[in-house]
This record gives sequence, C-alpha cells and structure tokens, in this order.
Amino acid sequence: MIQLDRQDSVFTLTMDAGENRWNTTFVREFGKALDEVEASTGPAALVTRSTDAKFFSNGLDLDWVQDPDAHPEGGDREVFGGEFMALMGRIITLPVPTICAINGHAFGAGFMSALCHDIRIMREDRGFICANEMQIGLKIPSPELALFRHKLPANAFFETVQFARRWTGPDAQAAGVVQHVAALETLPELAHQLAEQMAPLGANRELFGDQKERLFGENAILNSPHGAAHLLKHSADYS
Repeated sequence: MIQLDRQDSVFTLTMDAGENRWNTTFVREFGKALDEVEASTGPAALVTRSTDAKFFSNGLDLDWVQDPDAHPEGGDREVFGGEFMALMGRIITLPVPTICAINGHAFGAGFMSALCHDIRIMREDRGFICANEMQIGLKIPSPELALFRHKLPANAFFETVQFARRWTGPDAQAAGVVQHVAALETLPELAHQLAEQMAPLGANRELFGDQKERLFGENAILNSPHGAAHLLKHSADYS
C-alpha cells in the first residue's frame, strides 16, 4: 500500500494500491512513512510517487465511504475526515523539502495531497488534476479552500474551485499549478534530482519547518489569522 525507501538523503514514498484511493487505513500508513522521515537527521527530502501508470491518486475510496461495513480493510469511517485533513496539514508543513511526481490522474483527495507538496511535477502527455467537488455536487470544506487559496494563483484558484477545471500538465504548468512537466519515463529521475538538490535545506528541520508554519500555519502571512495547515489540522472547528 505504502512503501518508503531511502537513497542517501532522498526518501521515496511509493503509493502502491492501484488507484490509490484514500481511506483511513491508507491515511495511517502514509502517516507512518512520514514518521520515519521526520525521525531522520541530516539532509533530507521526500519524493511521493505512484506505481500505477494511469493514476497518481483517484480520490476517496468511494466503495468504502458508501458501505464501510462491506470494506472493513478501509478502517474506521467515522474518523476519516479529521485524520485525512490532519495528514494534509502535516504534509504541507513537513520540515523537509517535498516533491510530488504526478504520473497520472489526481482527483479530489489525490489532488489535495499533491498540492500539499512543495514542488509538483506532472506528466506532460497524459493525466488530469482536478478538484471535482462542484461536478459531483459537494461543498468544498473551508480547510480545503484555504489550501487551494494558499497554493494556487488567483485565476487558477477560481477555475479550480468554481469550474472544477481539469488541468493537463502543460496547462497546469502555465497557470502555476505545477512547477514542472516531464515525460513519464523521465519524471522519476527529475523528481529525484530535484530532491537531491533541495535536501540540504532539510538538514535544519527546525528552521525549514518553522518557515512553513509561518507560511501556512495558525498565523499564516497569506491568510491571517488562520492558514491552510491550521484549518486542515483543526477541520472539526470549521465547516
């Protein structure tokens, strides 16, 4: 489901569950991998990727959401919302550089998880990233809106949340939603190279993490007094 490997200063978190749909079990396994990253010392960076050639993450595990008793492997349905949001808040403030290699579709919760990374690289020829709540008739929670507001340029923010725009790699790069695009064959290598280059910044965990808290935390400069990470970590307080 979740595998974590380390090569020198670069950690690679690999999602290996097909479409990588989110349920409570998936959230907790992802969190365990982050525990190991945060427990490390010295230069470090994290690359997140998927083994599925078509999907980075296809959002919520809808079968489990609709009938959790029939899918007990997904874990406790009642705690999912809070634990998922808290994990997103943890990713966005992780005290090492984070790079997301988006090799395929990233919808809904999958798009959120990608957006929480510092650097996003998208496949150039195939795949969409999208917040599809408007299409399926769901209200976007305030913590998720705050994440989008902090991570997306103004026009891209509006098109993402109001029109549920599906971004291709080239369009996403042009709009500032992702920083890089690459061919599928070269995407992992580019992600690893960027991680190696940025890993020295993660040597001082306290400084690197504190700067992220100032950008996204309780007194975030972009959205004082409450930034995206604060809302994500305290989602029960916000509708």
